[in-house]
Amino acid sequence: MKRSAGLLLFHHTDDGLQVLLGHMGGPFFARRDAGAWTVPKGEYEPDEPAWAAARREFEEELGLPAPDGEAIALGEVRQTGGKIVTAWAIEADLDPATITPGTFRMEWPPRSGQLQEFPELDRVAWFGLDRGREVIVKAQAAFLDRLAEHSA
Repeated sequence: MKRSAGLLLFHHTDDGLQVLLGHMGGPFFARRDAGAWTVPKGEYEPDEPAWAAARREFEEELGLPAPDGEAIALGEVRQTGGKIVTAWAIEADLDPATITPGTFRMEWPPRSGQLQEFPELDRVAWFGLDRGREVIVKAQAAFLDRLAEHSA
């Protein structure tokens, strides 16, 4: 069973609580919005602590070091494909224009024999909780609900 760990940044604005989500890169998500946004996260091996993986993956996916601060455990969710995702929330500010996303390679177009490189996350943005629930991977909406409960 695959496991991923990630960090959900949040901050408070005059409009309320906002979270930083990343739009998944690559051709499968290029024209999608709903269900194509995610907590910055990545897979890890069983011998790596999930917290260490979450911090490492944040840096790999955004090209910036994971912020320090109080980590709020948001628990786990199981996504549709069976992957278990563990997340923590940290209050921090980040300018989406400063990211330098990591990349991955895949054969594209399918069965073409051509490898192309795509960003792990092609953009990041701040969302209010209601809008975030509309665009995030369905199972991960539970993280937004848990953060809202913690911040109430």
